[in-house]
Parts: sequence; structure tokens; C-alpha cells
Amino acid sequence: MPTDRVVLVSGSTGKQGGAIARALLDRGWSVRAMTRKPQDEPARQLRELGAEVVAADLDDEASLRSALDNAWGALSLQNSWEGGVAHEEEAGKRFARVAKEMGIQHLVYQSVASAHRRTGIPHFESKWRIEETVRSLEFPSYVIIRPVMFMENLLVPDTLTGIQNGVYALAVRPDTKLQSIAVRDIGAYGLLAFESATELNGRAIDIAGDELTGPEMAGILSDVTGHRVQFRQMPIEQVRAFSEDIAKNFEWFDNVGYDVDIEKTSAEYGITPTRFRTWAAQQNWSAGSRAAEYAGASH
Repeated sequence: MPTDRVVLVSGSTGKQGGAIARALLDRGWSVRAMTRKPQDEPARQLRELGAEVVAADLDDEASLRSALDNAWGALSLQNSWEGGVAHEEEAGKRFARVAKEMGIQHLVYQSVASAHRRTGIPHFESKWRIEETVRSLEFPSYVIIRPVMFMENLLVPDTLTGIQNGVYALAVRPDTKLQSIAVRDIGAYGLLAFESATELNGRAIDIAGDELTGPEMAGILSDVTGHRVQFRQMPIEQVRAFSEDIAKNFEWFDNVGYDVDIEKTSAEYGITPTRFRTWAAQQNWSAGSRAAEYAGASH
């Protein structure tokens, strides 16, 4: 696969998009990084790595057309946290339609693991409908990547502060096994989705890196932070007061949960999963660390 083909990366200054953009750049691909804030620090860092940074907005069709012009491939990435589920779905379908009209030859869509399983979780269902739109548009080739919960969610400010104070709080039962993934692994799968466009055409790949209970994660956090961290089950109604969508997500974790076969997926695609202990040992858990950078974590 010639690396001079341009790939437009939406969400390039976020965690998922940024990881994929960096993986492509490291391999020598021509990356066009799409962002609403081209002058901000994340965009500047991508520019220094060799990306072409362009200003565009998922809600502005004209800017999307300009960003996609003469690109070979595109990464489609949206989230429901800023504008809600309906807005995410509208933006995802718009991106796919405009990409098709602009002649994109290979589309990679970032969905969520188990989107196809009729979960009833609003932001899972919306991603499934975007997937269906991608399939219906008949791109020359496309790949759908479906990651589980991000390990980086633990670095969101409130969660990080709790861990620093000795408590890892999550609204699931202590015996619930949670699958999670490091965003760098998402970058590796995103790179593969572009480099193996022909071989992977039409596939939807659920990906994960580890599977642990909350207390098991707290035990690892105790080891790597150097102080005791206890797991605490957060009341689901506390989550529901903030978001019905997220409350349904956590209830589904307890009752059903992700079902990625981590070892089989790793062997099939040649990507070694980052285990939670490895990831946790590489993070800065001290007070004052830049946790706010991870506010875009998801799933």
C-alpha cells in the first residue's frame, strides 16, 4: 500500500483519532488532520510530526468537502458527549455520505464494541445505525473498528482524583468483568485498517486489551501508585442523575458485557494487546497530572 495516499483523520486532536493519526505518521503515511481548532496545542503537535492540519467541522458540510478533497482514505470518528446521541448519529451519517460523494476509496469508521448486539444503549445503537449507513453506501472498501471501554477513562479528572485519594469508583458490581483497551492499541488497529484495506474490506472488528474486575484493577492501581486503592461500587442512580445513556451502559456491563475474544483477535491481526498492568505502570498518577487531556475518553 503506497503511503503517499492522503488519509483524512477526523477527531485527530482527540485520543482515538490522535492515536491513529500518529500511527499512520510513524509509518510514513500522508495524514490530513481535521480539527475545529487548528491553532491549539494538539494540532500543533500533529503538524510538527508531519501532518497537514485543516480546519473543518462535522456540522459544516462545505468544510467537510474541502477537507476530504483529493484524499484516498478517511477516518470517521464522532462522539455523543458533546452534542448528544442524535447529533452524533447525524454527524456520522453526514460524514459517510460526503466522503462517498467526494470519492473516498477507503473509509474506516470508529464504532463501539457490541454495537451489533442490540444492547439498547443509546450511544451504541446510534453507532450501529451509522455502521449501517457506511455499509449501504458501498465504498470501494471500508473497515469498522469497535473498541471497548478505554483504559484512559481512569485519567478523567474525577476518576483520577478518586484514585489519588485511594478509591476507584465505578457503577458496576465487584464481580463484573470489564474489558478495556489502551488507545495506543486503537491506533495500531486503525493503522492496520488502512494498510490492509483490501484484505480487511467489509470487516467489523471488536477489539480489547484486557478483562478485569473493578477490585482487580484497584489491586493493580495499588501496586503502581504505591498507595492502597480500594474499589467502590458507585450507586447506579448517581450515574442516572447525570446521564440515562451512561447508566444503561453500566447496567449492561453488569448484565451482559463486552465479549471480545482478546487472544483470538490478537493472533488473527498480529497486534499484541496492552494489558492493564502495563498501561497503568506507564501513567502519571500523581496529583497535578494533566488528566484534563483525557476528557474525551469514551465507551
